[in-house]
Order: sequence, then C-alpha cells, then structure tokens
Amino acid sequence: MFPLDTLPAALRQAQPLLWHNPSLQPAAAALAASRYGRADIEAAIARWQRFAPLLARLFPDSVAADGRIDSPLLAQTDADGHALWVKADHALPITACIKARGGVYEVLCHAEELAQAAGLLPEGSSYTVLADAPARTLFAQHRILVGSTGNLGYSVGVMARALGLQVEVHMSHDAKEWKKQRLRALGASVVEHQGDYALAVATARDIAAADEHAYFIDDESSLLLFFGYAAAAWDLAPQLAAAGLRPTPAQPLRVYLPCGVGGAPGGVAFGLKCLFGDAVQCVLVEPVASPCFLLRLASGDDALSVYDIGLDNHTVADGLAVPRASATVAGIVQQLIDAVITVSDASLLAEVRRQWQQHGLRLEPSAAAGFVAHAQFSGQWPGATIPVVWTTGGNGLPDEVFLPLLAG
Repeated sequence: MFPLDTLPAALRQAQPLLWHNPSLQPAAAALAASRYGRADIEAAIARWQRFAPLLARLFPDSVAADGRIDSPLLAQTDADGHALWVKADHALPITACIKARGGVYEVLCHAEELAQAAGLLPEGSSYTVLADAPARTLFAQHRILVGSTGNLGYSVGVMARALGLQVEVHMSHDAKEWKKQRLRALGASVVEHQGDYALAVATARDIAAADEHAYFIDDESSLLLFFGYAAAAWDLAPQLAAAGLRPTPAQPLRVYLPCGVGGAPGGVAFGLKCLFGDAVQCVLVEPVASPCFLLRLASGDDALSVYDIGLDNHTVADGLAVPRASATVAGIVQQLIDAVITVSDASLLAEVRRQWQQHGLRLEPSAAAGFVAHAQFSGQWPGATIPVVWTTGGNGLPDEVFLPLLAG
C-alpha cells in the first residue's frame, strides 16, 4: 500500500488545505497521451443536439424552447472587490443539479440504443418518437439501476420515468430522506443501504449484471456520464465571450469544481482543458472528511479510501460523501487537475447562508464548496486569474430542508 505517512498532515487530520498536483502536465502534452480527446466531446455534443427536440417535448416547462440543458453565468464580487463568476448548475433545468449533464444524458443514450435495436428510430427521424406509445411500451420492459447519494439518482430517475423506463436507485446512508421521497414520488424504487456510497454502487452493479433487461449507470466508471459532463465546457465558452472574458495562460480561468467520486468535476475539467488548454486551471474541492480524489491523485492507489487514513467520510455535503475516487476518471485526468482544496463543514454552511442572504442563491452545502475554496485559498495561490465557481445543486431543495440550513 502507498506509504500513508507521506501524505500532507492536514489531510490526515481533516484540516482544510490547498494541494498542488505534482503530476500536472501542460494540457497539450497530457491530452496528446490520452486515449480520449476533443472528438469524443464533440460527438457527445452532437448527440445532445439530437436529444434536444425530445427534451423540449417532455419538459416544456423546464428546458428552453430549443431543448438545451444549460445554466447561466452569473457575476459576483469577492471579499477583495474582485470579479467572481458563477456557473450556476445548481439551477439546471429538469433536475436543478449538475447531474443533469451526466445522468440525463446516459439515460437518453440507453433509450436511443434500445429504440434503434427495436427498429423504432430509423436514421434521420426526429428523436421525439422516443416519447411515442411504441417506444414507451418498449421502455416499460426495461429498468435502469444506479447507486447514488441523491442527485445522480434523481437525475436518472426523472429522465427514465419521463420515458417510461423502470428505475431502481440504491442509496447510501448519507442520502437525505427528502431525496428518497422525491424519487418515490416519481415512481422510482428506492433501495436504502446502511453502508456508504461505495456499497450502494456495488450492490446496484451486481443486481443489474444478473438481469438481461437491466442497465446499470456506473458513476464510478461510465464514460457516457463523463462525456455528458465534459460537454459543459462548450456551454461555458460562449458565455465567457459574451461577458468579455478571454482567458490566456497568463491570466487563466481558475475553475472551482465540487468533487465527490469525480465523474462530474473530472468530466468538466477534461472538457475545459480540451477547449482552453493551459488557459484554464481546474481545481477540485472536497470536504475535509471525504477527500477521496485528492487521496487518489496523491497516492496513485485506486484501492485507497478515506477510511484508510483515519477519516470517517461524514460530512454535511452529502453529495460529496464518497470514500473512494473513480479509478476510471482519475486515470484520465491525473495530469490535468491543477490542484485540490479541502474545506470544512462549518465553512460550507456559512457560505450557504451568505450566498442566500447576499445573492439569493439557493445552494446545498456541496454546491458552496467553490466559494469557500476561493475565499480561503486564493491568497495562497497568487497570480492573475478569472475565477469561476461551479455550483452543482440546491435550487430544488424544499423549504423544510433549506430553511434550517440558514438557521445556524
């Protein structure tokens, strides 16, 4: 096993820290050595475009008329009076969380494949046929399984149930009760586990493997999820241009991405590096009790979990309560992540309150991570940058869950 005593002491002591990735390479070199690249993301974008008319039909009150799933880029000012930008995925259509970019996408991809195999989607036809009765009859014979702490399960559940697919969501003990109830209201089956996120994923994977009519969405290793997220970089680029922001290696974007298992932030980071190269710095942000991706990048050990370094994986940021990082994603982005920052639960809750009181943003604790990272560590990492905080969930929080977060 990796020698744990070589890890930063603050990591093992659950103290906030800024960790610069020693494996970071110039983007061009890292991407040239990768088996994946810009063409994979552009293929995902083209697929998203084919799904757009279907999304507009299924969710006319949520998505834009063109069927795109995207969020605004908001302007704020940080404590030093400098511009701070917010990519507001906490308010994404359909799911109000970043998992719409991955979970919704993979469900659509699976539906596309089922329909094509059944002859229900002739080449050149509109994808709106996936909402017609013949497709729904087909989909009703199939089910999707996923392991989740909440937001991925909901994104998968919303999209799958809209198409008529059966859904079974395996949820860890960290998952909030309201998220379970929200899934049940959709008609999804919720299986509760006393263990953590990793156990929920493993159980769902094993069940799906034994059922030929079941499809498992694997948050730990799915490339469909990964490239669904990566396409977000292409959404951000025109928003930056419209705001007059032109990142360069001398003044790069510094993008703060809340990180759990790594699929969403890893995918977004990959897309950003493909599009902007060294004109972007990608910073993952994790709770001090659950720094699984930092641990994986620092050690290179896919098997190592936060429990192995004495941490308990208990955090108010339930969406980031993951003990072990995705080996698949870590392998792809090992040389592309600039840094990882860890933050405390108390700072996350304080930031949830501040963002609501000062800016009217309805965030869950996970989604506040980037603001905390910027406020606490930008001074320790000098240089001219264009800071972008990527918010990841919270606009769908019911009042009975959100208001108590403001009481502290």
